[in-house]
Amino acid sequence: MPETFTRWDVTDYLHTEEDIRYYLEAAADEDPGDGSLIRAALNDIARAQNMSQLAREVGMTREGLYKALSDKGNPTFATVLRITRALGMQLRITA
Repeated sequence: MPETFTRWDVTDYLHTEEDIRYYLEAAADEDPGDGSLIRAALNDIARAQNMSQLAREVGMTREGLYKALSDKGNPTFATVLRITRALGMQLRITA
């Protein structure tokens, strides 16, 4: 009998602030320096949350937020800051 598999989606596991924080921290740690993993993680987090509500809090349309966080998106640093703040987080720099 052939095995069946279900598609794995990280958004099914981003339930708590702690889940989100650790996921975003891991993305930042592994990012190659171009922001691509951070952008992808923010996209996953936004999908796990209410995308429409998050877009309103950030001051963007839902479509604009999807576009900014898409594979071809290039969100400004200000947009990234607004997203993290809307998620109740802060960016910190440590040495």
